[in-house]
Amino acid sequence: MSLLDSFTQLSPEIYNLILSIIALVTIYIVYKLLSRFISRTGKEVELEPHALNAIRLVLRVAAIMVASTFLFSVWDLPTNWFVGSSALIGAFLGFGSSQTINNVVAGFYVLVTQPFKVKDYVKIGDLEGQVEEITINYTNLYTPTFNLLKVPNTQVMNSRILNLTHEGYIKYTFTVGFSHDMSNDVIMERCIEPALDEFHDKHEDKQLRRPEAYLDTSDRLGLNFLIRIFIPKGEAKYLYVLQPELLDMIMERWYPLKNG
Repeated sequence: MSLLDSFTQLSPEIYNLILSIIALVTIYIVYKLLSRFISRTGKEVELEPHALNAIRLVLRVAAIMVASTFLFSVWDLPTNWFVGSSALIGAFLGFGSSQTINNVVAGFYVLVTQPFKVKDYVKIGDLEGQVEEITINYTNLYTPTFNLLKVPNTQVMNSRILNLTHEGYIKYTFTVGFSHDMSNDVIMERCIEPALDEFHDKHEDKQLRRPEAYLDTSDRLGLNFLIRIFIPKGEAKYLYVLQPELLDMIMERWYPLKNG
């Protein structure tokens, strides 16, 4: 009697048990091989860690679904068990974890659409900071207060997003206002431009370009200038220190002119 004949003559329960074990081991091995392949390929193409985590999550869910479907088929379990349990779990998740599920869905949306990447400097609604990590539930921002803020991905998906990172550096613009005591040419020549020159010479190693200044608006309240500073991508810590310093340099030249 061959091994195959002996195997087929086992009782149905033992046969199904052995077949289930073989199937589960096979699915697990395939899952591990695919997971390693994804990790290796991701490193070769320099895929970001958060994207790799999302792909692994999809693979894990697919493996669980395949294993569950096979077990139900082998043991000839009523399909209404699967449907009923799924409905029960769905109801539980719907009532108890709706926000978490929304965050997960929004997380996949952020990962797929890629409105920003890790180390980009962004403004998300009223929030701003450097993106440190993108997970399924949250986007982590390194804020100007030197703290790490976890922003729910539902908020990210429903907010206006402004990405300030281009061509390898952060283009950060802020506004400086002056009264009408002097013309815009005098303010530019005797206050702003000298401050920009001094600032650039002092911090040339931390910048990629000299800061720029433009007249934005002129109304009855005063003159508003836009100051644009250029900081290397991923170096928001420099931005948080240098931007206030540049503003101080400009104001230090303005007060003597105003009061002189």
